[in-house]
Amino acid sequence: MPKQKLHTKKELKEYRRVLRKNLTPAEAFLWKHLKSRQLSNRKFQRQHSIGYYIVDFYCAAEKLIIELDGEVHNNHKTQDYDNKRTLYLENLGYKVIRFENKMVFENLPSVLGEISDSFTK
Repeated sequence: MPKQKLHTKKELKEYRRVLRKNLTPAEAFLWKHLKSRQLSNRKFQRQHSIGYYIVDFYCAAEKLIIELDGEVHNNHKTQDYDNKRTLYLENLGYKVIRFENKMVFENLPSVLGEISDSFTK
């Protein structure tokens, strides 16, 4: 049986493209500081799919996923989904860190510091 592709599944390509063109304000703001290897020379991708999940930001070299959470994440149903998704990704060997959208705007140096502290080297 052939190994299934885990990253960037073709069937999610158009949806990823739509998400990249319609970043939330917090995603767009953080992306300005992650793109073009600006943070510790690490390459990040935005709206990257792993399995059938699309993560906000992904650094392959670090196996690191960054998720930004807005108001929609403050209900039990969404939190259960987020927890299931995080468990799935962690079981594949990824580290998932989450930030509230407002933290990106109000305390960007702290957010970037926490991301950098997650790097292995």
